[in-house]
Amino acid sequence: MRSFLAFFGLIVVTLAAATVLAWPGYSLLAPHFDVRFHRVASRIWMLLLLAGFVLVARRLGVADRASLGYGLPRRDFLRELLVALGLGVLTMTPIVWAMFALGLRELRPELALHGAAIVSLLAQGLATGLTVALVEETFLRGAMHSGVQRESGAVTAVLLISVLYAATHFLASYRIPPDQLGPGSGVALLAGSLGAFGRPLDIADAFLCLTAVGVLLGIVRTLTGHIAACIGLHAGWVWVIQFVRESSRPVANQPLGWLVSDFDGVVGWLVLAWTLAIGALLLKVYRKRPPRLAAPGLTR
Repeated sequence: MRSFLAFFGLIVVTLAAATVLAWPGYSLLAPHFDVRFHRVASRIWMLLLLAGFVLVARRLGVADRASLGYGLPRRDFLRELLVALGLGVLTMTPIVWAMFALGLRELRPELALHGAAIVSLLAQGLATGLTVALVEETFLRGAMHSGVQRESGAVTAVLLISVLYAATHFLASYRIPPDQLGPGSGVALLAGSLGAFGRPLDIADAFLCLTAVGVLLGIVRTLTGHIAACIGLHAGWVWVIQFVRESSRPVANQPLGWLVSDFDGVVGWLVLAWTLAIGALLLKVYRKRPPRLAAPGLTR
């Protein structure tokens, strides 16, 4: 558990530091740039987390390519990533169509979906998906998975990291109105974000769905021994979800609205059921798909 506690401690310490630095950072940037407070706080946290990640990964001996999940030759890594990216898009698209068919989402009336707008949304979604997947998979399914698996086995690594993966999504879910910002906004932002965990029934659908996604990615990481497929699948799913969020909105007062979470209007019971269904298919694919790699010391 040493590795898990080390990375978890890193998250807690950098989150606390970002809480203190968020208002000074925003005060410096706001007069010159159109920035939002929660985004400034998030970027500060990410920078602190990156710096701490390098130190912790080296300390735990998981800073080498294989432990980070990049043990494949570059050409093979890119091939696996692109295959998984396609699988991610293919597996997420049907459930999105189902949301529209069930009346759970509708196109934004103010959005003109012409060719240029669609290309722009697709490009932004792809960039977001690849960035999010690269950062999160390197940290969680890369170094952290290697460290925990080496000490406690693959099952423990998959389960612990999946719960942590789900929990971190709620740390960026709170917003403070611009007219209420002040020196204490960093603390207010953190308190508001953590407040979601005080209402477990309200977030149960989103939390369980995200945990299931984390378990699926963790098993793929264990089967393949690298994170190329994890990055590709993750990026493909985020790409589709990002496009859907920007081009549509949840339908209010829909009888079947309970199928999607208030968290983001996408994940929830419907996507949880779909994740279990596609998970069986994807795991069958990756059990048969070469190559399989194992980082040194990760044979448990």
